[in-house]
Amino acid sequence: MKPPAVFTLRDDRGATYAFPASRPTLLAFVKEDCETCNLALPLLEAIHRAAGDRINVWGVAQGTDDISILRERHGLTMPLLDDDTLDLSYDADIDTVPSLFLYDSSGACVRELTAFWKDEWQTLIDEAVALAGNGQAPAIEWPALPANQPGCGARNVLPGIAEKLAARRSGDLLSRRIDVAEGDDLHEFMFDQGFTDGLPVVPPTPERVWRMLQGTKRDPRDVVAVIPPNMAPGTVEKIAVNAVMAGAEPAYLPAILTAIEAACTDEFNMHGVLATTWLAGPIVIVNGPARHKLGMNMQGNALGQGNRANAAIGRALQLVVRNVGGGRPGEVDRATLGGPHKYTCCFAEWEERSPWEPLHVERGFAAEDSTITLFAGSGPQPIADQLSRDGRSLVRSLALGLESLWHPKMHNFGETFLVISPEHADTLAGSGWSKDDIRKGIQEATARPWRELVGDAACAEGTRPPKDPADLDKLVPKFRSEREINIVVAGGEAGMFSHVLGNWVSGPMGSISITRKIAE
Repeated sequence: MKPPAVFTLRDDRGATYAFPASRPTLLAFVKEDCETCNLALPLLEAIHRAAGDRINVWGVAQGTDDISILRERHGLTMPLLDDDTLDLSYDADIDTVPSLFLYDSSGACVRELTAFWKDEWQTLIDEAVALAGNGQAPAIEWPALPANQPGCGARNVLPGIAEKLAARRSGDLLSRRIDVAEGDDLHEFMFDQGFTDGLPVVPPTPERVWRMLQGTKRDPRDVVAVIPPNMAPGTVEKIAVNAVMAGAEPAYLPAILTAIEAACTDEFNMHGVLATTWLAGPIVIVNGPARHKLGMNMQGNALGQGNRANAAIGRALQLVVRNVGGGRPGEVDRATLGGPHKYTCCFAEWEERSPWEPLHVERGFAAEDSTITLFAGSGPQPIADQLSRDGRSLVRSLALGLESLWHPKMHNFGETFLVISPEHADTLAGSGWSKDDIRKGIQEATARPWRELVGDAACAEGTRPPKDPADLDKLVPKFRSEREINIVVAGGEAGMFSHVLGNWVSGPMGSISITRKIAE
């Protein structure tokens, strides 16, 4: 508790009471439905009647309706001040009623008390009478009172009310507020305003946004990134608003903030990812201890529906780009077809099930670091192989599946992510294949003579012809380099299926995958 130092309240009769006052004051926070408050109020009334001309005895009711009920129930003549807004209770950090503060004539708090402990109340009343001076102790039948009785939870700390007060009084929330007419359907209103991705969103009330902000130590006013395409400042608060709408928990916010930072780098090129007519969208891969802390799915159906963290983190990123940056389909977002991954595509690598180093360790981070990797991908494409029992055969199957990315004749391709299932990982590791072996095997299996890849009358699509015709017989692998093939492990224990996440234009002229450490 924090003894109130300055306040002004009105009572039920319209009179104004200001503190500090010119004489001793006994202040008691109470509410009507608290049994212990009802036990205490007659004692306070007794002090008021015995010495009320020399000491202020004020009750602070946590609801306007409480005042008339308490006054009639106990025949009270003492002032009952109205704290219906609970502002004074919030400032005083009241968590239990009754809570009492005894002040001397200088305004210094000399005693605090909560609930009912007979010995403490006797001492409090003796001190109050002494402060009043020349006062006679009120007649109280102490033997008839219980030795102790617990208090009740104050209204300002009740679930829902506490968040509303914190959101209103913290000063953290600066976003423009939108009033919704009482008769409007809130969810339909959100659709009408264009705030959604086509699915219902959680209304971002001030208390929900405040609660979301408790997930990070960052100042709500901090600009996390400048969000394309409108290059709008994305503050922590603005991102928290969209995280609420996405259905995220506060614990997800650091990961969402990190994903936003990565998406707005020049390397990732979010503006280009939006503007292309290709179906690319940001794909989020989480590594490190955060996977477990956030309760992410990295096992069965890892790239599918059903897990809140997987769904909400990726969706929050997309909503921020839409609502803060202005990246809306049919406007700057020019995707010809798009795909379900543009709602959300976020999953975690199952590091414990992988026979190899996890993605973030390969990229120079410590195993105990939690990271976000962002990739401009085109959505999952399955590769099935239920018959291969050795690494060489399985890698060739994977390579044939990878060759279809963009177009089978499009070689010298850029970055991609291969999501290998646990059963496929077992087959590869059982044959002693490392990640580098897999990459090399894919390049070897996909190498084709340049002349087979050049567009012709039979199939106009293809790789450009070489400048030197002598290179037509040169073997061209699918990818520009082995390092363009990123490998992670995820998925259920059963099922000999893996996935490939194709890309948009990768490299300096397009998008480069980004890995960032998650900070609180």
